[in-house]
Amino acid sequence: MHTISRDSPCYYLPSVAKDRLSVFRTDEIKLVTCAALNEARHSGNFALYAYVLMPDHLHVITDSTLQPSKTLQFINGITSRRIIDYLKEHKYESSLAKLRHETRQRSYTHSLWDHHPNVRLLWSEKMLMGRVNYTHQNPARAGIVNYPAEYRWSSVRCWNRKVLEDEPLLMNIDRISWRRS
Repeated sequence: MHTISRDSPCYYLPSVAKDRLSVFRTDEIKLVTCAALNEARHSGNFALYAYVLMPDHLHVITDSTLQPSKTLQFINGITSRRIIDYLKEHKYESSLAKLRHETRQRSYTHSLWDHHPNVRLLWSEKMLMGRVNYTHQNPARAGIVNYPAEYRWSSVRCWNRKVLEDEPLLMNIDRISWRRS
């Protein structure tokens, strides 16, 4: 169980697509991304508490099992690899061209993410809930939907206990040890 405190915070981890490209427009790419987030969670052995996938960025809230940089490495590394592989497999050459760069260390030729981490430590349940609500409100603030629960690509239904039969990504909310009733 995770008791949220200064010694054991949650991490709020936004990731922005390279040049703010609208990479996450299709349901197929969003499903690949959700599967990659699930893979990252299991590979890194950390909990996912909330997420939202927007057209050009994502927000994730995790536990603090790992250092923030290591958690981001799992999330950004695995999602990047899975999405770039998907684009290559389906021959989305124009999308790949936008993500291409000079060959870098370890022979990488494409980058999905801008590397400007903006990690926030959430030291209390109040801070966590404020960031969860902010995360879930993103699609409504952006005008994609009228109400957060209408947006398929977020954890809002997990928090409302109204999970879909084919929910794209389940959360580990049950791992949080709440202090208040």
